Amino acid sequence: MNIVQTGIPGLVVIEPRVFKDDRGYFFETFHKERYREAGIIKPFIQDNESRSTKGVVRGLHYQLGDAAQAKLVRVVQGAVYDVAVDLRKGSPTFGKWFGVQLDENNKKQLYVPRGFAHGFSVLSDTAIFTYKCDNLYNPATERSINPFDKTIGINWLLGESEKIVSEKDLAAPVFADAEMNFVYEQ
Repeated sequence: MNIVQTGIPGLVVIEPRVFKDDRGYFFETFHKERYREAGIIKPFIQDNESRSTKGVVRGLHYQLGDAAQAKLVRVVQGAVYDVAVDLRKGSPTFGKWFGVQLDENNKKQLYVPRGFAHGFSVLSDTAIFTYKCDNLYNPATERSINPFDKTIGINWLLGESEKIVSEKDLAAPVFADAEMNFVYEQ
């Protein structure tokens, strides 16, 4: 497994070692000790999966306070452009975003620590997206930032007419008005 630093502290891309032959492929999607060596320490306690069609933009989502979640995300089928935005006040990369293509062929994963907003856009006809969380979902602490906030400036790699977004995400506040209570810890 290869760990790729993103330039944002704590946010890493994981490139698993994939074993392929004429029967197909095999790889470990998670190995506690290997991931611990990469700095992913908290145990995961919830797994989620979504299926979306081309052009769907989901995000930017996060949970506040003790309900915050770290996520280990990957794509089982299709391709997405996965994005995380640093919401940790005092971080040298506060308000900055990082994006990476995750797909069924490259098998990459993104580890999104607590203190980040997260979202993705679907680049293929459909995509099955799965992720592990280190905390249970708590709807009372759920918050969002508008995925098209110009001050963040995310390029979702979609044409304007392709974007399919929920009303809830479109109504989310911009970064400057979003409620966030994360503090950067070195």
